[in-house]
Amino acid sequence: MSFKGLKPIVYGGHEVWPLVEGGKGVSATNHMSSGAWAAAGGIGTISAVNADSYDAEGKIVPQVYNALTRKERHEELIQYAIDGAVEQVRRAYDIAGGKGAININVLWEMGGAQQVLEGVLEKTKGMVTGVTCGAGMPYRLSEIAERFNVHYLPIVSSGRAFRALWKRAYHKVSQLMAAVVYEDPWLAGGHNGLSNAEDPLKPEDPYPRVKALRDVMRKEGISDEVPIVMAGGVWYLRDWEEWIDNSELGSIAFQFGTRPLLTRESPIPQEWKDELRNLEPGDVLLHRFSPTGFYSSAVRNSFLRNLEARSERQIPYSKVEAGEHTVRLDVGVKGKNFWVTPKDLDRARTWSSQGFTDGLRTPDDTIIFVSPEERDEIRQDQADCMGCLSHCGFSSWKDHDDYTTGRLADPRSFCIQKTLQDIAHGGPVDKNLMFAGHAAYQFKQDPFYSNGYTPTVKELVDRILTGD
Repeated sequence: MSFKGLKPIVYGGHEVWPLVEGGKGVSATNHMSSGAWAAAGGIGTISAVNADSYDAEGKIVPQVYNALTRKERHEELIQYAIDGAVEQVRRAYDIAGGKGAININVLWEMGGAQQVLEGVLEKTKGMVTGVTCGAGMPYRLSEIAERFNVHYLPIVSSGRAFRALWKRAYHKVSQLMAAVVYEDPWLAGGHNGLSNAEDPLKPEDPYPRVKALRDVMRKEGISDEVPIVMAGGVWYLRDWEEWIDNSELGSIAFQFGTRPLLTRESPIPQEWKDELRNLEPGDVLLHRFSPTGFYSSAVRNSFLRNLEARSERQIPYSKVEAGEHTVRLDVGVKGKNFWVTPKDLDRARTWSSQGFTDGLRTPDDTIIFVSPEERDEIRQDQADCMGCLSHCGFSSWKDHDDYTTGRLADPRSFCIQKTLQDIAHGGPVDKNLMFAGHAAYQFKQDPFYSNGYTPTVKELVDRILTGD
């Protein structure tokens, strides 16, 4: 028996539980976790964002970039991404054994997203049921889905965003839109679709927002049988009792991104799993340091605290003496003319005396102060850019036309590819970006995980179905 009569839905031609595994970035969901989720009767999701490939002995192939130019490294990255995701899909499909369904997740803002998606679908025909896609406005998702005859599930965080996608493209391929994922911008882990009209510090109740999304869908003639997938902050189904079988909302499914991280099949390293058990409420920070320009949520470890501190050591400047900028900056910027306020000059001198002796310019006419070691790391990471995003604020890379955003590279950000690859493959959890949803503190409070217990995916899905 499932919680409150939660019923299976028909997806991709057969019945599955309306429980979706969230597809988490670089190697945090792979064939083991998603294949097991599908085998348990749900919808497993492989992350097709720079997924791992394996050599003849089954060892992970390190993604090493040998090309000299960014554009050539970007081509290498695309090939790694296609090869890895194809391998993950094939393995997950075998593990699922015909049960549940396998989706793949792509970030529309990743470099070469369309090329990667087409390359993967070309080689996995009949294995992928659907494609979830967010981070940006993936207008072309529906036409790609139609070409390969797979379902698509756009990820949005408002009815307004969905309406724009539907009007421009999706209405033409309505028959393949299997669900709409509502990703709560205040609660979900990873990149979030918080708009400029919304306050990052003032979370809104998801119910009216999801109801508004359903209203838009109904107005466009979309059946209530097409589920809205609630993503972000979902832990216990009992917390969502009023959502199940609710005529205002229509069909609802639930996405679990954070909970599957702590399972036996989860591919993340043990140190990361251990750290999840220690989190307290408020330990996950909604921040804007990502080179995508999007808000994102991650554990506020020393990596994020360093980025926060770096941005705090920041002062505005002008190239000429003007207004309150009446004194010349005499630390951090050898032999250059930068004018600042007297108060900011004092702050800059203090930072310099603390060892933050190097001033780096940002695209916003400010200067941040960093240590020589930080400066060298930032410059090296920018030089090593392999074009993992369609637009990167950190390195000024763009994946088309003239391959540059035309803006100054932003030293307040970081190389997201480097840090996500490192943490996923055993790098230190406190020195890397550690994505997590805002409910991650529940690992410490939920009796299911007490005494260091780590469930299998099947045990987790069975537990979720009880309401716990």
